[in-house]
Amino acid sequence: MNKNPIGIFDSGIGGLTVVKAVKKILPNEDIIYLGDTARLPYGTKSTDAIIQFSIEDTQFLVDRGAKYIVIACYSSASVALDIIRKKFSVPVIGVIEPGVRRALQLTKAGKIGVIGTSLTIFSGAYERAFKELGAQFEILGKACPLFVPLVEEGWFDHNATKLIAQDYLQPLKKDNVHTLLLGCTHYPLMMKIIREIMGDINYVDASTEVGVELAQSLDKLDMKNPSGAGDIGIYLTDLSMNFKEIGERFLGEPMKNFSRVSLKSTESAR
Repeated sequence: MNKNPIGIFDSGIGGLTVVKAVKKILPNEDIIYLGDTARLPYGTKSTDAIIQFSIEDTQFLVDRGAKYIVIACYSSASVALDIIRKKFSVPVIGVIEPGVRRALQLTKAGKIGVIGTSLTIFSGAYERAFKELGAQFEILGKACPLFVPLVEEGWFDHNATKLIAQDYLQPLKKDNVHTLLLGCTHYPLMMKIIREIMGDINYVDASTEVGVELAQSLDKLDMKNPSGAGDIGIYLTDLSMNFKEIGERFLGEPMKNFSRVSLKSTESAR
């Protein structure tokens, strides 16, 4: 079982930033990644649909021997995490709570800012997670919807990107947030500009924190692979014209082993 791969899924290819973080922290672990690009974005779907898709994604990874499941999709993590944990025997971690826990560790006073897509912010998923973990700080959520297309376009240092980032982030800066949580898999690629605007505060990259907690959990469960090659297999349910270019931006290296797949439908999600 220790030599089996870690399974990671997202509704698209942004979750490859989680793959990158996990590989950096756990270089000996083989990883299989599923991006359900044919049905993205999940955030516009009904709760029942998101749960069903998430179960299908998990089943796909489990069928390929995944020993641990990482939900890199914020919509799935917010509504399907508990259901997947009950349905499958392998351990499961979501992308939301690790970042929240780290933000609480770092914050000594003041406010915590959270940036994410409109769907993530307006869903209240982060506010619920902070409340469940007993947060005593004011939580300020800010939707930054244009960051995703800017990242996918590769405009990390473009003047237009700087202007848009200023407009999004200045309210958080004026509110003197003590810690800023990046609540989207795309946003780590924006870190340089975000730091220029927000200055010397604490930053939490949710992708990295998932990797940290995953490593701790594997240690606790005695499931680490001490001698694996660190291979990455990528499965996508649809291939857009520029998927490889965008995916390699997130992954930080060439995409070598990728395939297009179809998922088996499941029965009712609940």
